[in-house]
Amino acid sequence: MAVNCCRNLKVSIPVYLLVALFGIGSWIAINGLWVELPLLVPQLPERWALPSYLTVLIQIANIGPLIYTLGNWLAPKIVKEFPTVYVIVAIGAAASFLLAFFWHKTSFIFGDHHSTALLVLAFFLAFVDCTSSVVFLPFMAIFPKQYMTAFYIGEGCSGLLPSLVALGQGAGEYDCVNTSSVNKTTNETTWNIFPVPRDPNFPIEDFFYFLFAMMIICGLAFTMLNFLPICKEEQIKETVIESDKISTEIPASCTSESDSSLELTSQTGLLNRKKNVYTVTTVTPDNSVPSISRNHYVWLLILIAWVNGLNNGVLPSLQTYSCLPYSQVAYNLAVKLSAAVNPLVCFLAFFISVKSVKVVSSLVAVGTLFSVYIVVIAAMSPNPVLVDNVAGDVVIIVVWVAVSGLFSYAKVLIAIIFRGEGRRALLFVGAVTQVGSLVGAVLTFVLVNVLKVFHDAPQCPA
Repeated sequence: MAVNCCRNLKVSIPVYLLVALFGIGSWIAINGLWVELPLLVPQLPERWALPSYLTVLIQIANIGPLIYTLGNWLAPKIVKEFPTVYVIVAIGAAASFLLAFFWHKTSFIFGDHHSTALLVLAFFLAFVDCTSSVVFLPFMAIFPKQYMTAFYIGEGCSGLLPSLVALGQGAGEYDCVNTSSVNKTTNETTWNIFPVPRDPNFPIEDFFYFLFAMMIICGLAFTMLNFLPICKEEQIKETVIESDKISTEIPASCTSESDSSLELTSQTGLLNRKKNVYTVTTVTPDNSVPSISRNHYVWLLILIAWVNGLNNGVLPSLQTYSCLPYSQVAYNLAVKLSAAVNPLVCFLAFFISVKSVKVVSSLVAVGTLFSVYIVVIAAMSPNPVLVDNVAGDVVIIVVWVAVSGLFSYAKVLIAIIFRGEGRRALLFVGAVTQVGSLVGAVLTFVLVNVLKVFHDAPQCPA
């Protein structure tokens, strides 16, 4: 078992901060929407099933990277990173801004009311964030490798920052108020109990304005990284050679700290295709990672599919059913703390990375046990064990935070292990990640919305 620690490298602080701000825009939109769910779920017609709708939409939004990749391959002179970044940042900013006005608008579709505006705009947010994974990182190839840490810190803050803001907003609690209505024909009085939401510390609309502002900041940071002299000085000096002098077979190694983000390096260097000319920058490959056996190779691919199937598909769809039976506060803290622990664990991987298949397998096994507990609790909804007991709230919050931390760390470690296996291996990791996530999301959507296996409870029992 090997442990690597990061080393400090000379960087320009202003450029480092700009790269981090640019990285924040990668996933802040959909992460922000997710941590706002505790306030949205009680007020929208999908109620507890809303997360399952969003989970499927996020998986469908992976069409974005496919469209960009095909466009870049078929028309590389038209579909480029520079204009694409501006397009997706503009879409993300526009969708966040529109959410502030239309998040509560509903339509009557398929015999029921649905949050049409929110779901459509959520798809565009997911489209933006998924596409950023294949656009933002290639742009970072123009900067030295030490700035990649800044980008990943920013990407991590895209989950941490909205979580902290949402924690300050409040838990979305409500009061049950007994109200009366009089039948004018019979002069009979009927009493009913209705939930009345408590005002958060600041409204939902302001939170979406915050997401809009962060997308604008991301776009401004990208502009400054391209045009400010201090940023240009930090960009890699390129050596231009003719395209016919470059072999098409280039042994590559890859770095990945997130599911679908790749930093491609090779013994030859970083390649950037511009017209019929390639630019090459010498990069030292990481030879510290030993090659893994075929059995371990296949086993780790199975683990990454399993982890993402649970973490990106099954569990997010069941968060309401596993937490809300205890209390609105439990749901609020489980959502926001589990979102906050994800980037913190990724930061840990920058300092301590354990390259051991046994350790990764153990992390996944423990995370799976916690996941089983969550699924069982969700299946018992609305009357799980320890309901109406503060211990139940504490346990479910701790379990959710533990699952998020264990699975996040396991995914990063698997990416680190595959780093020495080449570009093909990282592409396999990306592929099985999406397959696992899609299968988990679709399966749970069917269980929640078609088969009605999981049951919610009225906000104010009679």
